[in-house]
Amino acid sequence: MTVDDTGSGTGAHPAPDGGPNRTAGSAGDTSAARVDRFEARTRVDGQDPAPTENPLALRLEGLILGAERRYTPFQAARSAGVSMELASRFWRAMGFADIGQAKALTEADVLALRRLAGLVEAGLLSEAMAVQVARSTGQTTARLAEWQIDSFLEGLTEPPEPGMTRTEVTYPLVELLLPELEEFLVYVWRRQLAAATGRVVQAADDEEMVDRRLAVGFADLVGFTRLTRRMEEEELGELVEAFETTAADLVAAHGGRLIKTLGDEVLYAADDSGTAAEIALRLIETMANDETMPELRVGIAFGTVTTRMGDVFGTTVNLASRLTSIAPKDAVLVDTAFAEEVVRTGDAPASEAEAAEAAAAAEKEGEEPPSYRFALQPMWQRPVRGLGVVEPWLLTRRSGLP
Repeated sequence: MTVDDTGSGTGAHPAPDGGPNRTAGSAGDTSAARVDRFEARTRVDGQDPAPTENPLALRLEGLILGAERRYTPFQAARSAGVSMELASRFWRAMGFADIGQAKALTEADVLALRRLAGLVEAGLLSEAMAVQVARSTGQTTARLAEWQIDSFLEGLTEPPEPGMTRTEVTYPLVELLLPELEEFLVYVWRRQLAAATGRVVQAADDEEMVDRRLAVGFADLVGFTRLTRRMEEEELGELVEAFETTAADLVAAHGGRLIKTLGDEVLYAADDSGTAAEIALRLIETMANDETMPELRVGIAFGTVTTRMGDVFGTTVNLASRLTSIAPKDAVLVDTAFAEEVVRTGDAPASEAEAAEAAAAAEKEGEEPPSYRFALQPMWQRPVRGLGVVEPWLLTRRSGLP
């Protein structure tokens, strides 16, 4: 939604009939006159919702939003006590389309503006942070809503009886699902917020709350570009969905966090090297047992990572991506820092010779030999574009272990 930058939008609120309130004094009269001129212009130049707009779409909108269209963007910003410039920044950050000065906003839009502005006025958020909150929430929920409509509601709105149309089924279905999905969304958000907060407060120091040391892994389907030329669109979509679903389930089940999916690629992070290694090998093993899936390759790096809006950035992330591009099929490559970390935690020996020595020493003392989950094999050093020369390590599961 775009908003005309006329006026500051502060101090005046719409009267019950939608017109401006009058304030006492010459300054108030001047402000009111300016608002009157603006309203007169928007009635001529602005556009109300098209009279040919689908009636069912309007009914569904009213059902989902729980309120009727009442305000133009200018009126909503003024009613919320927010400047036109800030209202425009908030709306665009949330991902809403430009609507000129059409009367398409509701009381909920006014309340959302008022809440964001109130957080800024109270000093709880800076203006830049409030815009970031709006953008991150808008981007995440937009993708969620698109997925639910494309993959969820389409399947459920198949007409149950001959002669019925999908549109006749949609309204009562949404009416039934809406409160349940809303409560479930809030529940999942609170759970995720609690988990994320717990991870942050356990950081060693204040700097680690923003720039943290994590293991970052990329998993990439081999030959995906060739597949796109050979497979039908529907088949390709099913393959991508199966890959993303399998990867997401494995990452979550073993204690990692799925950062994002990019069709043929998955980016995940873990707080420790052992978790990241287990996820990588499970991905390789699971995909290898599925004949419908192409080969997979994984690259992992360990180091300082900057987190912003649920994403991760920095040299560590770039290195993990580069390692993925040079990894053999059905194999996991890690960087030196990751190899050192997995040795430090006792999940892998520094070398097989060291493992043999440790086993012999334990046997001599009548003790149990060290139990290693993973094995590391140094590979040839090679130049990596943008990162100089790196020494990758091949990560495998120790023989005899599941």
